[in-house]
Amino acid sequence: MNKIYLSSPHLGQEELHFVHQAFDTNWIAPLGPNVDGFEADLQDYNKVAYAAALSSGTAAIHIALRLLDVQPGDYVLCQSFTFCGSANPILYMGAKPVFIDSEPNTWNMSPAHLQEAIADLHRQGIRPKACIPVHLYGTPAKMDEIVRLCDNFDIPIIEDAAESLGATLHGQHTGTFGKLGVYSFNGNKIITTSGGGALVSRDEALIQRARFLATQARDPAPHYQHTEVGYNYRLSNVLAGIGRGQMRVLDKRIAQRRANFQRYQDYFATWQDHGYHIQFPTEPEGTFCNRWLTTILVDPKQNKGLTREDIRLALEKDNIEARPLWKPMHMQPVFQEALFYGDGTSERLFEIGLCLPSGTNMSEGDWELIFKVLDQIIADW
Repeated sequence: MNKIYLSSPHLGQEELHFVHQAFDTNWIAPLGPNVDGFEADLQDYNKVAYAAALSSGTAAIHIALRLLDVQPGDYVLCQSFTFCGSANPILYMGAKPVFIDSEPNTWNMSPAHLQEAIADLHRQGIRPKACIPVHLYGTPAKMDEIVRLCDNFDIPIIEDAAESLGATLHGQHTGTFGKLGVYSFNGNKIITTSGGGALVSRDEALIQRARFLATQARDPAPHYQHTEVGYNYRLSNVLAGIGRGQMRVLDKRIAQRRANFQRYQDYFATWQDHGYHIQFPTEPEGTFCNRWLTTILVDPKQNKGLTREDIRLALEKDNIEARPLWKPMHMQPVFQEALFYGDGTSERLFEIGLCLPSGTNMSEGDWELIFKVLDQIIADW
């Protein structure tokens, strides 16, 4: 039985055109016209001044922290409810993460808990060197409030928009609110370069330095010379060609993801006739969500004892991938010593939340099987 994945890559002919160009011109080595073109495509799409195409979103956060001169022992505020790629680069720098809980409307960084953390650290004489909010599952965080808080204390923002390419808040694209913004083009994202990411900013000097650091910090000399440590973080010209083709279908992919979300909403509405109540994340006023993944909350108290694990395991038996929501970083063993400010919101979301198959290349047969398995859950419960 073929597996139905959570979010598999969806490629077409547009990507092949640019990849063939790379082969035909022998631009296989890193950098080249596709890299330049991909960066320009991102800049045009998101109305952001400058972009650096990199090997991953994690690499982009790492370089962003370097650009902000984060040093060993410094404190960095970070959303707890996220993938580890948001937080691991803090440890790369020898810095200390301070995790902030979520608020219930967007599931993203709580401005109230952020304010609590900043105030408490300020009383201890600590000024955080950066703040990393995340736009989870394609829903914009409350950036107006987060930016205002961070500006008041002169804390630069690294905006993790890895999951939210194409999402907007009051018409402004996610990734463009902070001093630096980050995107991911991993294989499971809404568009992909196989593996890849980008760092964006309105500050040209920051992006120029990011490109320098991402190319092993090679000095301008006829020989290989390095006066500081750099990284091998640039995106290859071949993979950037895939990205160029994907950018041309991005709006279509967003529309398809949003259609997936609506299809699940319409389906689970029928469960209410049987006394079940499956919850979906909202789309707060002023936001446009890309709905990268369709996520649900399954509270056993509202669903006759049915849990998210009951649904996940039933789907798994028929080779259908579903996944719990992110396990908060403050609950991860590797971060057990980190500070945390919150009220348990993200812990509760992790306990009852589930990601459903959301790919844009799912067939009608795939949908029929998913709904068949879900129907059987109701029949057997």
